[in-house]
Amino acid sequence: MKVIFIQIGKTDQSYIRDGVARYESRLKHYIPLNIITVPEVKRSKKISENRIKELEGNAISDLFKSQDHIILLDEGGDQPDSVKFAGLIEKYMISGIKRLVFVSGGAYGFSSKVYERAHSKLSVSKMTFSHQMIRLLFLEQLYRAMTIIRGDPYHHG
Repeated sequence: MKVIFIQIGKTDQSYIRDGVARYESRLKHYIPLNIITVPEVKRSKKISENRIKELEGNAISDLFKSQDHIILLDEGGDQPDSVKFAGLIEKYMISGIKRLVFVSGGAYGFSSKVYERAHSKLSVSKMTFSHQMIRLLFLEQLYRAMTIIRGDPYHHG
């Protein structure tokens, strides 16, 4: 199984970029990972939030393949603890899914088109974080899940 992580816009904070690079490097020892950055639609007074979501949603949807299992990182999603999340990842690995796709939306969230295509939603926390910070938190949890699955000591370190 390959994990695809789709994100909207570049990561402009160096500490987040450094953290993402750290976990991306660590994850490659466990599972194939591809991080794809979709250009962020520039905000202006002439374009509504809904139109921004629609344009970004079209760009995201163009990356999906028909057999992808898609999970949106969304504040309204399920909130498993780290061990349950690891169990979900392991279940997907065993199930024969070829591409497990996680999507972190832009500042305004997802379009209805993206919601309709998704299989489920996952929330990283009940707290609100910037869409850039979610990238780091999610990748850390994905790495933690892989160490739990493999029985490596990171989870308790």
